[in-house]
Order: sequence, then C-alpha cells, then structure tokens
Amino acid sequence: MDKVQMLLPVAIGDYTDFFSSMHHAKNCGTIFRGPENPINLNWFHLPIAYHGRASSIVISGTDIIRPRGQGHPTGNSAPYFGPSRKMDFELEMAAVVGPGNELGTTVDVNEAANHIFGLVLMNDWSARDIQAWEYVPLGPFLGKSFATTISPWIVTLDALEPFACEAPKQNPSPSTYLVEKTSINYDISLEVLIKPSGQADSCVVTRSNFNHLYWTITQQLAHHTINGCNLRPGDLFGTGTISGPEPESYGCLLELTWNGQKPLSLGGTSRTFLEDGDEVTFFGYCQGNGYKVGFGKCSGKIVPSPQ
Repeated sequence: MDKVQMLLPVAIGDYTDFFSSMHHAKNCGTIFRGPENPINLNWFHLPIAYHGRASSIVISGTDIIRPRGQGHPTGNSAPYFGPSRKMDFELEMAAVVGPGNELGTTVDVNEAANHIFGLVLMNDWSARDIQAWEYVPLGPFLGKSFATTISPWIVTLDALEPFACEAPKQNPSPSTYLVEKTSINYDISLEVLIKPSGQADSCVVTRSNFNHLYWTITQQLAHHTINGCNLRPGDLFGTGTISGPEPESYGCLLELTWNGQKPLSLGGTSRTFLEDGDEVTFFGYCQGNGYKVGFGKCSGKIVPSPQ
C-alpha cells in the first residue's frame, strides 16, 4: 500500500471559490475594516465568489512551494517583493459538479443537488501579504493561484444524506431564485493539524464543522448558473473558509492569530503564519451510529521559495 500513488479524482476544467461562512466573513472584515460594519451589504444577498486557477489544484501530499510576489509598501518605500511572509491555510470543502448545464441555461436551486456529485476536503492556501496588496479592486490573484490542495476521495451526496441538517436561517431572505424548499447543510466534523518544521508531533489547531456555512452548496451552484454560465462534469467549487463562532473553530491562521497579533502555541514553538517545513493536514468525517464516513486527509508541506 505504501507504493500506491493517489491522483486527482477528476479532470478539473474550471474552479470557483466561494465565501460562504458568516463567521469567517465577520472576522476578516473586523480585522481589516474594524468592527463597525465588518460584512459588506451584498454578502447577505448573494454567495460571493471568484474564479480560481484550476491548473494549480494538486492532490493531498503534494509539497507547496512558497510563492513570491509583491506586498504592501512600508511608509514611503516601494512595495516589497520576495517570498510570501504570511503563508496561511484555509479550511474548506469543495463540491464536484456532476451533470452540469448547457450554456445559457440555469439550474433551479431545488434541483441543484442533482448536479453535485460529492464533496472533498480542500485547502485553499493563501499568501496573505500578496493578497492584501493585490486584491483591490478585482480580488485574489497571485495570493491564491499558486496552489490549492484537495483530498483524493469524493464522498457522494447520497452517502452524506443521513448527516443532513438544517442550514442557518438567512436574514434577510434571499432573492427568489435562491430560496430553497428545504435548506440543508451536512454535519461534517473538520479538524486542522499543524506539524511544525523539525517536530515529530502535530498539534490540532482547529475543530470546525461544515454546518457552519451560511450559504448552502446548492445555493452556490444555483447562483453560479443564474446568468447562464455552463458548469461541466468535474468542475470544482470551494465553500470558502469554514469558520465557527468560537476561536478554536476558526478556519485559518489569519483568524486564529488575528493577523499575527496573537501567536499560536504549537507544542513548544509558536506561529503567526506558516514557516518552511511546516505541514498542514485536514481531516473530515461524519459520525454515524457505530460507524464513520470519512474523507481521508488533505495535507501539504511548505517548502522554500526558489531563489
């Protein structure tokens, strides 16, 4: 078994990343804009997303090369250029598209589950310093496109049906095309472990759950197609970082360390952001009566940027 090589489970043609956790949106907004109005008004009316880079999606176990790019200027200096100083993980899951739809057609939100084959774990690695400098006005680019890791196992929605649970109540009520007859999430326990460089043991840094998502995966898919965009079999769309309401359930180091202000203790060492040699591993599972439905693991190790 140790000679088995895991591969990407599908040929991914297109990749979209959503921003569907209210707790994550609130924390990020508070960090960067202050607590007065942390979440933009449009966030409560539609599932926010951006088009990602499918070519750099890699399978669990692939090393992640620290990206280079520009960062914010300090004072009157020119923008910093070099290896990212704020490497982060993002705890996400991703839906794999099944049948899809033809260009110019839409998928009804109440039929959207029929177009989702299943779910995988996903780590949408982020270079926070590169992202912070580049994202205005068009959003993420080099800060995200260098790598995204997924687990090799696709767990179908049929297998997840026993773990369906009620999704959070949405206020205000969304537009008609996003209103579901039955709005569900899934009770999927999620864990993040970091194995610091040079240490033998990993430390659990996050325990969260898929059921914290505000916008459901079916709403995400329906919104994606409302303008006639065609989805194809094997397309991937990420949930966005899945953070819960408590600090121990935050889904990235940006939140866990409050943008580096509160270093995270990791068994004799500490981190604000990831260092070279650090390995991050996600686990996910549904707990049944005497059994578990597992998602395998989603892991990657940070290696130095090329000179």
